[in-house]
Amino acid sequence: MDELGRLSVDDFKQAGKNPVMVVLDNIRSMHNVGSVFRTADAFRAEGICLCGYTPQPPHRDIHKTALGATESVDWLYFSSTLEAVAALKVKGYRLFAVEQAEGSISLEKFEPPDGNIAVVFGNEVGGVDAEVLKHCDGCIEIPQLGTKHSLNISVAAGIVLWKLSESKF
Repeated sequence: MDELGRLSVDDFKQAGKNPVMVVLDNIRSMHNVGSVFRTADAFRAEGICLCGYTPQPPHRDIHKTALGATESVDWLYFSSTLEAVAALKVKGYRLFAVEQAEGSISLEKFEPPDGNIAVVFGNEVGGVDAEVLKHCDGCIEIPQLGTKHSLNISVAAGIVLWKLSESKF
């Protein structure tokens, strides 16, 4: 562990964070939630907003994929994603949905604005709620070349958080 330079949970809590908040909009799968926690830890995201019926720690199925990241990554619960979006806007966050939508910006062309941003990941079936999209500053789309044009939310989170942190490494 020492050779890998891994931080303890206490050191992680004190370390500088990537100014990115992850918002999970009604995610069904506890494994997806745990995986996003683990990815948020890997890229030192500021935290996660769990919204609506998105499962919350502690739960063994979240812990199974989070591998302890629920202890290192700060998280908040909101009864609705709109509530989370409003709270983040008040704090000065720029919000971007990760969604295939008209006018979306392809991820490789996305230039994160200065300051704090939040990225909203939607439900496994329905994507980001249409009402939430209305309150976002834009949409980011991950380019895809296959037939499905759909990625698992945990995979999408990994790709987007890498892009938003690549200048930090």
